[in-house]
Amino acid sequence: MNFRPYLLTETNWKEVKETDFQLALLPWGATEAHNYHLPYGTDNIQCNYIAEVAAAIAWEQGAKVIVLPTIPFGVNCQQLDIPLTINMNPSTQMAVLGDVTESLAMNNIPKLVVLNGHGGNDFKQMIREFSYQYPDMIICQIDWYKALTNWSELFDDTGDHAGEMETSIMMKIAPELVRPLSEAGSGKSKKLKFEGRREGWMWAPRNWTQVTEDTGIGNPAKASIEKGEKCLDIITGKIASFLVEMANSDSANLYI
Repeated sequence: MNFRPYLLTETNWKEVKETDFQLALLPWGATEAHNYHLPYGTDNIQCNYIAEVAAAIAWEQGAKVIVLPTIPFGVNCQQLDIPLTINMNPSTQMAVLGDVTESLAMNNIPKLVVLNGHGGNDFKQMIREFSYQYPDMIICQIDWYKALTNWSELFDDTGDHAGEMETSIMMKIAPELVRPLSEAGSGKSKKLKFEGRREGWMWAPRNWTQVTEDTGIGNPAKASIEKGEKCLDIITGKIASFLVEMANSDSANLYI
């Protein structure tokens, strides 16, 4: 196995003390059911893979990025009636992110990027508070799945949970964990009936077992390795470019 100095899990004290890291990347996923054919750890596997590949590309371009271990639990308050869903409340996430941020600040890591891989997670308000507490740090959030802006060009179905996109990605990065698509549910789902929801100015969390029977949202039937490869190339390329740009940015000159 090739030594990867940009992964904190694999590197060592000798390398760390000789490297001036410009940026820390914190992947954050979730542990939840993904239809009948994908594993509970889908969000973690995807987020970890994307972090590692994007960091590798950025490292080759000279950006001193360090990828922190993936945090495997996300906000799943509305899915706790599904067995073995593991919920981490937003208040707990804030405590964890606060401890990580403090540790990085004490070690003079000037920038932190939270790489979010789960739709139920939202760190924006936490980042506002920690940016106030640590004014010398730049802290930001990336939702990796939003880096793909042309979903409809790659996928026939644009469902956001265990659908065609996530299934295609998992076929590429962890095919041994993907069960035959003949076993997958259709991912048919319901939406809130309110007009405000349809127009986009009203929001409420989804009660998962009322929304979907198989825990999926989106039909995975047309997923493929080829679609997963194209999707990942776009996403990791965009995120890598951002990491290079962020690593080399002057903290006092971020706005144009």
